[in-house]
Order: sequence, then C-alpha cells, then structure tokens
Amino acid sequence: MENEIIQWIYQAAEKIKAALNDELVIDEKNGRTDLVTNVDKETQDFLVDKIRTYDPDAHILGEENGQDQTDISNGRVFVIDPIDGTMNFVLQKENFCIMIAVFEEGIGQLGFIYDVMRDDLFWGGPKLGKVFHNRKELPKPANTKLADGLIGMGVSLVTGENKFHTKEIGREAMGVRILGCAGLDFIAILKGTQNGYISRLSPWDYAAGIVMMQQFDMAFSGFQDQPLSFNGREFFKGGTQAVMSEITEYDI
Repeated sequence: MENEIIQWIYQAAEKIKAALNDELVIDEKNGRTDLVTNVDKETQDFLVDKIRTYDPDAHILGEENGQDQTDISNGRVFVIDPIDGTMNFVLQKENFCIMIAVFEEGIGQLGFIYDVMRDDLFWGGPKLGKVFHNRKELPKPANTKLADGLIGMGVSLVTGENKFHTKEIGREAMGVRILGCAGLDFIAILKGTQNGYISRLSPWDYAAGIVMMQQFDMAFSGFQDQPLSFNGREFFKGGTQAVMSEITEYDI
C-alpha cells in the first residue's frame, strides 16, 4: 500500500506545481486568512479517486469537498490534506505539503508528509515499524527538553491572548518558529530540528504527523491531555516526551 500512496502523492504534486502557473480560484472559508483554492479541491478529488480505485471500501476524512465528518474509528480511513498551508501556497508558492494518513479501526498505521517544492517525503509508522526521509530510514530524534530546542506554534497562539501560556513556554524554549504549515512543523519534529509544536489543528492537519511521532515514541494530546477527537478544529500539543512533560506543568 505504501508504494501506491507514494506514487499518488508524487502525481498529485506534479499537478499542483503545474497549476502554480495558472490563475487560481481563491475562496474564503472562515475569513480572509482561511483560504481554499480550486487546486485544493481538485487535488483532493484526484487522491480520493486513486484511493477508491485501489480500495473501494475505504472511508475518506478530508479537508475539502464535504468529506470532513468521517468517523476515524470504523474500517480503513484515509485522512487527506491535499494542500496543507494554502496561504503559503497562494502567497509564497512554497512551504506547503500534501499529507495522507491511513487509520485502521481507529489506529494510525501509516503517515505521509510531502514538502512539494523541496521534493522531500517523510513517511512511515507502526505498519512498517520505521520512518523514512525519502528512501533513507530516519533516526529517532533525541529526547530533548524545551530549553534545548525550538518549538513550533500556530500564529493565533502567538499573536492572540496568552490563554495557553504560550509566551511562557516560548521563553523557556530556545526560540519559537511559526511556519504556517502543520506538515512542516511535524517534519521539523521528526528531523529533530524542533522538539515541540502547539497549535489549533483539524484532523487532516495532525493525522499523518502523529502516526510518525507515535513510531518515535513521542507524545501528543489535546487540551489538558485529552485524547485528540478527530472531529473539528481543536487544541494540539506534541513533541518529545521531555517537552510534553514540561508543557503539562502549565496545565494545558
């Protein structure tokens, strides 16, 4: 299955890169900073078609096209974010990802995050017992503390009220990074160039990342250590075991 998914991702990426030369149709979903384009929708349709052909019984949980309410716990579910970081896609033409995760009976088995413009694929999970960067096995990052690394944050948690103690957490860390793309933050965690991430995310934003974090024995949860719901936008925190222990002390 993993080889098929990788090919679908590469094919979808070529379509996205070709579309960068075309005029985009851009709509707002929940305000001017929450964008969706025709390419987001077309990419999800392309991936869903590939999945349906490969596995007609599969279920889809995806960001676009009315497929955002699927129960993660029944059967085989493909979780799709066709373009993670749509704002970056529109304004920067880079720093966006394709993300796919595979869950079986609610258990994450495979995750795929592809940085399209850098041609960087991170993939793996419990089904394989490994995580790869392109075709090379990725080593497990060190279990570093907040003070020893960088932490990623969603922009609303940095610019808004200090509801989740993000300012204190940021001061404890070596620094804060805002990438505007959850996939890139998860890639940084898997590489060990960031050791934590706090944001507000939807299931398709975090599904692929947590599958690979789980393989590396990293920790993640929702607000006040509640399990992630896979239903709507919610608070997310994740990172090394050491970072998560420190964040938990802030009662978030």
